[in-house]
Amino acid sequence: MKKIIQITCLLLLCMVSLISKAQFVVTDPANLASGILNSANEIVQTSSTVSNVVKNFKEVEKVYQQGKEYYDKLKAVSNLVKDARKVQQTVLLVGDVSEMYVQNFGKMMNDRNFSPQELAAIGNGYTALLNESTELLKELKQIISSTSLSLNDKERMDIIDRVYNEVKDYHSLVRYYTNKNISVSYLRAKKKNDAARVMDLYGNANQKYW
Repeated sequence: MKKIIQITCLLLLCMVSLISKAQFVVTDPANLASGILNSANEIVQTSSTVSNVVKNFKEVEKVYQQGKEYYDKLKAVSNLVKDARKVQQTVLLVGDVSEMYVQNFGKMMNDRNFSPQELAAIGNGYTALLNESTELLKELKQIISSTSLSLNDKERMDIIDRVYNEVKDYHSLVRYYTNKNISVSYLRAKKKNDAARVMDLYGNANQKYW
């Protein structure tokens, strides 16, 4: 098992694909993970460089859609050893953060309960949280690269566990941040007797946070 882990750690993001006995193309989890990281990086860069909120989001949405193929395929990968699965989960959490950002901020852009200034602030908040998550993913990539071969298995897995837990915390924070912003809109709409519109916009699934 240790030999498998050591070989796995030489691959990008510590992921393993099983070799098919038949002549079929095998999905490479490491390539998918790299695609998600690149997509998240591009979203952060786009959000940081475009000043107009509407133009900003259109570009962010475009980058997300381009990277969504990697995200969807990586979710379907199941043939991973236990330790590589923890890395997969970490990468998917960052993908989830991107998804929460794009899906929910897109709805907020059509919510008249937010001013343009508030939308800009909310967008900046999402960007900051995604950036922190992405930086952790970069750290994970570095510790399993060839430059960290001096680490033993326990040290490497301790770092992977720490990064996973920190990314998970950011994932929870983004969910909380999203629901708090939606709750602000709902309370404003309620004062205008317009709560039904907000519920239709964001979906009834979020009612428990309101």
